[in-house]
Amino acid sequence: MIEKIKSTTVLAVIHNGQASIGADGQATMGNTVAKSNVKKIRKLSDGKVITGFAGSTADAFTLLERFEEKLNAYNHNMKRAAIELAKDWRTDRYLRKLEAMLISISKEEILIISGTGDVLEPDNGVASIGSGSMYAQSAAIALKKHAAHLSAEEIVRESLNIAADVCIYTNHNLIIETL
Repeated sequence: MIEKIKSTTVLAVIHNGQASIGADGQATMGNTVAKSNVKKIRKLSDGKVITGFAGSTADAFTLLERFEEKLNAYNHNMKRAAIELAKDWRTDRYLRKLEAMLISISKEEILIISGTGDVLEPDNGVASIGSGSMYAQSAAIALKKHAAHLSAEEIVRESLNIAADVCIYTNHNLIIETL
């Protein structure tokens, strides 16, 4: 089972040949908004892989650095790099204490990477993490099904806005990147 990281929403969608990932900008400390415009999306592998994070920012940056090292070591093969990162994350004494989750996308695939050793590839081209993730994911699945004319970016934007309307840990300051 994937641990629940709260206080953000990250959503990735592959739709109609386009891959898009977005996140809100809210950072909280307990039940207080600490910052409203945090950038939780990072481009890796010369922009061929984009990763979003939920959880502790310092922990996520450590994991992003390790993930980029793995991408370089495995010739930018996102799935192999994710598996190797998850193995390290689960077994390394230092890394296993890190509290974050990652979503990575390339043009062809989406992966959720967690500290429990999970590397999950969703069946429906939609993945989400964070406190508002189920709201955003539900909206994205519905939009893919009933508004097929929308782009992946439009689905991500609308779904994150729906999550922000419902989840107190998600705001409307969105960062969205598309491949």
